[in-house]
Amino acid sequence: MTFLTRFSLKNAAAVFVCSFLLMFLGLYSFSSLKVDLLPNIEFPQLSIEAVYPGASPQDVNEEVTAKLEEKLKSLNGLKQMQSSSYEGMAVINLEFPFRTDMEKVERQVESLIDQAGLPDHVQTEVNRFSFGSIPVFNISLFAKNGTDLQTLLETEVIPELNKIDGVNSVSIGGDSERLIRITVDRKKAAQAGLTLSEIKNQINEKVLAFPAGTLQTDTWQIPVRVEEKLNTIHELKNLKLAPTAVPMAANGWQRVSPVKLGDIAAIEEVNEQSEFTRYNLKPSLSMAVTKKQDANTIEVADQVINVLNSYKHQFDYSIGFDSSAGIKQSVESLVREGLLGALFASLAVLLFLRNVRATVIAIVSIPLSLLVSAIFLNRMDITLNVMTLGGMAVAVGRVVDDSIVVIENIFRRVRREKTGMSDELVEQSTKEIVKAIVSSTITTVVVFLPLGLVGGITGEFFLPFALTITFALLASLLVAVTVVPILAKFSFRRVPPEEKEGALQRLYGRIIEWALNHKAIVFLLSVVLLVGSLALVPKLGFTFLPNEEQKTLVASMELPASTSAAKTNDVSLEMEKMFLKRSDVKSVTAAVGSRDFRTGLKRPNQASYYIRLKDSADTAKTVAVLEKEMRRIANQLAPGAKVGVQEMSSGGPPTNNNVNIDMYSNDLEALQTAAKQVETYLKQRDDVKDVTNNLTEKQKQVIVAIDPEKAAAYGVSGMQLLGAVADATKPVDVGTLKLGGKDEQVELSYDETLGSIDELKELPIVTRNGVIPLSAVAEVKEADVYTSIQKLDGKVFARVSAQIVGDNIQKVTNDISKHVKDLKIPSDVTVKTGGGSDETVQTFRELSVAMAAAIGLVYLTMLITFGKVRVPLIILSSLLFVPIGSLFALYVADEPLSISVMIGLLMLIGIVTTNAIVLVDRIGQNREQKRMTVRSAIIEAGKTRLRPILMTAFATVTALIPLALTNEAGTLISKGLAITVIGGLTSSTLLTLLFIPAMYEAFFFRTAKRETMAK
Repeated sequence: MTFLTRFSLKNAAAVFVCSFLLMFLGLYSFSSLKVDLLPNIEFPQLSIEAVYPGASPQDVNEEVTAKLEEKLKSLNGLKQMQSSSYEGMAVINLEFPFRTDMEKVERQVESLIDQAGLPDHVQTEVNRFSFGSIPVFNISLFAKNGTDLQTLLETEVIPELNKIDGVNSVSIGGDSERLIRITVDRKKAAQAGLTLSEIKNQINEKVLAFPAGTLQTDTWQIPVRVEEKLNTIHELKNLKLAPTAVPMAANGWQRVSPVKLGDIAAIEEVNEQSEFTRYNLKPSLSMAVTKKQDANTIEVADQVINVLNSYKHQFDYSIGFDSSAGIKQSVESLVREGLLGALFASLAVLLFLRNVRATVIAIVSIPLSLLVSAIFLNRMDITLNVMTLGGMAVAVGRVVDDSIVVIENIFRRVRREKTGMSDELVEQSTKEIVKAIVSSTITTVVVFLPLGLVGGITGEFFLPFALTITFALLASLLVAVTVVPILAKFSFRRVPPEEKEGALQRLYGRIIEWALNHKAIVFLLSVVLLVGSLALVPKLGFTFLPNEEQKTLVASMELPASTSAAKTNDVSLEMEKMFLKRSDVKSVTAAVGSRDFRTGLKRPNQASYYIRLKDSADTAKTVAVLEKEMRRIANQLAPGAKVGVQEMSSGGPPTNNNVNIDMYSNDLEALQTAAKQVETYLKQRDDVKDVTNNLTEKQKQVIVAIDPEKAAAYGVSGMQLLGAVADATKPVDVGTLKLGGKDEQVELSYDETLGSIDELKELPIVTRNGVIPLSAVAEVKEADVYTSIQKLDGKVFARVSAQIVGDNIQKVTNDISKHVKDLKIPSDVTVKTGGGSDETVQTFRELSVAMAAAIGLVYLTMLITFGKVRVPLIILSSLLFVPIGSLFALYVADEPLSISVMIGLLMLIGIVTTNAIVLVDRIGQNREQKRMTVRSAIIEAGKTRLRPILMTAFATVTALIPLALTNEAGTLISKGLAITVIGGLTSSTLLTLLFIPAMYEAFFFRTAKRETMAK
């Protein structure tokens, strides 16, 4: 790359202009990057929702779920299929390998659904999972000055929010449903020979509008349209209903005169509320906003707030959950740590060079390299997130290394030469070091190539991190051979002559001689330190990613399945009062009877809460106390209720700090018994939390079993009986009518509801033989049934899960697996233990393979660069000392082995070899160009390269110190990596200065021995 240096020196003005243009373009690109918490990754998962109104979980499983599973299992590449059958709905989740063409898979799934032969009334929807589907906001809104808040939101605010480019959806909770309720007098309707279904049909018959052909004239063809409408509630009341024939006990069949709907029913406009939402006990409407997958979260959040603020004279709002706040905090933290790292690196360079101009030149690569990397990130549509910012923060110390080596060599040569500054001197000085910096940068870059071997979410998440560092390092190399030489030429015209060897150099020279004379001791000491450091591994713990404490909790309460929303609301109020009495709770957002996020079904027996804690709160302690108090209230007010509290997931790559116990059996009773045993056992352990059981409790259900022979004898069909029971037990949806100029939802119901099984048994059924009770043609009985049926890959299963509290997930998982086997599980239940530990072990294996491949690539790169087999092996031997410092630093910092640590070790393969390359390259120059002996070449190279080696290592280490010491949210991935790099680089640098000279002479011992004898 010497030609670039030569070109730059001859065209300095052009290079400066290009540099300024790149910085300007970099600043523009950086400001244009979309800001998000996580990389823009779409998970290879599909969710199929199938709605089957009125069907029981068993019916849904048999008629919908099983048929879909039979078809879907033929999909190519399907990793896992999990299904849940609820009352009226089935949810099937499909998981595929990463990099699957999901567009193609989605088309195949839709085609298979069409072929499944589902019942006519089943409606299906296929959705993809992505981070964009998770709400950005949960906001509570309060009306001011008598504002009709619901109408305002529906007519103005939501349409305004939907205009925002990045908004995907806006949903409202806690709103009341406005409808026209027709309450029919059961006795009068019976006398008139009318059922709810018949009334519904006659209302709908009065609302029609159909084309009826054309009227032909001499010159025109005029279309004819036949219409009949109900325009007002008054017209609805006066609607004449034609009754059917009614059997009379004494006189046989008798026809009844038509009646007005208003004569047999009360018609009124009502607001019905099935969902209650509150903020700090204050009733409110809640708003959830989701963004599009590729939208800028910060921009979307800011624009949403701007819209809400424009209506502040009509309503107030409070934010219960805001993902953009966490993103802003993470971005600010990483930017701050990166700037501090750049400052520390600058001070490190100044400390060694003791020349302000030289320091400024050396660190010019930091902003230029990072801004150039921003250009590439922008072009590749990669967002500014914790991974890219983490990559920039980590790269701060490394991007300055090439410039340091170049500027130090030019600075040293200028001070030594008597001819003064010249283009030739700068070019020669750069050429002298160019092979070392090119090979060291390329080796640092190529170590990231094997990340492609790491599958799953880990590889996807760390790819932006690797690309950021790669772009920054390549840019820093370009800066080091172009901009730095030009700046050095103009800055070092007047520098003091070189001083004699410093005390540190003389001391190091003596240390090298001692090491060369005592190679066995050096090698033995290295092995002892390596083995000793490996002994720390069992003490570190083993996790995927360390848990990061969150200050937002998610709590839930589930009462017995048949509980009404009103009862759930009463219990929830007591829960909310308890939450707000605590001094460490900042706010509580409650939703009672709200729509389940996973299934889309409304659950009147459930309540969920966002609990924001104060910054001073001890999260783990608060979670334990709140769960205990929730259980106490639930036991008092609603025995059998389930409660739970846990930290809100921060998103990102899963921590995998979980354990799953899956149980399979076709006997649901045995399966429930086993799941309850495991759930009870896990709740007794101190090293797990957030225990969940996916197998729900039974609920009571009334079954009407029709006797076919009796029904046939009376001349009634199953559909007729179904209609009669449905009319008596639930409102009938008439649909939407345009009344008074606006669309109104219309609902029919009887004035008297059935209050017991006995009343249902006596339900009158009109037959050709007269009116009979339902019990005459059907057995009415009560049974306990499951509210959902869960299946994994087509097998009925129960899963009990828990989050592991400590860092050693493998140890805890193995211990749980051992003790679960000791439980007296029913014999026909198969148990399988797994979870995050399995995925973590697999990822660690893949990363180990990636590291081995990286070492191979580094060797190949240096083999091409140096052209000798032995020299790359000498350089690679410096990697032996990486574990020593890394493991010791992790032990001192109490950081577990994790994926971020493994990525740090992968980085160190490239970074550590830099020092060895700089040293060995100088030894080679001494031998080839100056014809020095092996020992003389080693000692001279050591003294000459000591300062750049220490400078680069010190600059990298100091740049990472702010990142290693921070406890801010969002830096978790970078923190473990920073500690790993600091420890590994420190130990390898210090030991390399001893080991590499000894190893070099050992590899060339015959030549060294011959040269010694020749003396």
